[in-house]
Amino acid sequence: MEIVLIIIAFILLLTGILGAVVPVLPGPPLGYAGLILLQLSGVMMSGIRRFSVSFLLIWAVITIIVTLMDYFLPSMLIKRFGGSRYATVGSLIGLVVGIFFFPPWGLVFGPFLGAFAGELIHNRSDGARAFVVASGAFCAFIAGTGAKLAAGSIMLFYAVKAMF
Repeated sequence: MEIVLIIIAFILLLTGILGAVVPVLPGPPLGYAGLILLQLSGVMMSGIRRFSVSFLLIWAVITIIVTLMDYFLPSMLIKRFGGSRYATVGSLIGLVVGIFFFPPWGLVFGPFLGAFAGELIHNRSDGARAFVVASGAFCAFIAGTGAKLAAGSIMLFYAVKAMF
């Protein structure tokens, strides 16, 4: 049974990394669930404690921060770059359309094009401003994806390290 739990834990950790680039998967929470399952498999089956309580609490906080950052960073950077609510909504629509109709490139360029179109709808005469706002949406996507990839990869590293 311990082997099954460990396999499921690593599937969750790998799915967590995949979730860094696929927005419909909650990457960091899945990776953290893998760490918890790995911890439980060791404690329940063989009495081995793979991680300390403080380690798990720190990773819980990191998981929450990275997850919240992914939700709030796009609107924050769009506003920071001078964008309107139209650009924020356009970025979200561009992300969804890009994922389903133009994978994998739609995932990267969808938010940019959506924010660009949204800002142009809001302020039709200023294409340069729309480009700057769309660049903010793109920066938010890159930062959020990078943070999720880093968190997921580090969680996987510690899980592998705990096993050997």
